[in-house]
Amino acid sequence: MITDPTLLRIGEAAQLNHGGQREEARLMLAALWDEIGGEDGDALHRCTLAHTMADAQDDVGAELVWDQRALAAVALVTDAQLTQAGVAMSAVALYPSLHLNLSDCYRKLGDLVRAREHLAHAQATIGALGDDDYGRLIKDGLERLTEQLR
Repeated sequence: MITDPTLLRIGEAAQLNHGGQREEARLMLAALWDEIGGEDGDALHRCTLAHTMADAQDDVGAELVWDQRALAAVALVTDAQLTQAGVAMSAVALYPSLHLNLSDCYRKLGDLVRAREHLAHAQATIGALGDDDYGRLIKDGLERLTEQLR
């Protein structure tokens, strides 16, 4: 169970976004981004926030920028940080979703070469996912995107 207060607040913003309150979610996430120190903040917070902010974007270019920030931050996330925050997964299990989102952005932008590169990265790390709801969600997304890029 997630215990990190910042991650819980990011989760609240994600719920706003999924509930159709996209602008409210973006405003909340932007305030949190400033609060955590932006690009200089904690890697887990930056990765999670950027990943969530990308999903709240209406513009694919802006979504891509946030997805790139998430991928840059994940390289600094450790399993120990995740455990301390109450997140029951390894850092490597974050990569498939991040690459899936980047692949989809590049597909939407018409850059099929980069889309396929990120799809390949996602597929190469898929073994890190568990056989749970999250793992199945990402695997299903990869299957759909693979079909779209054929």
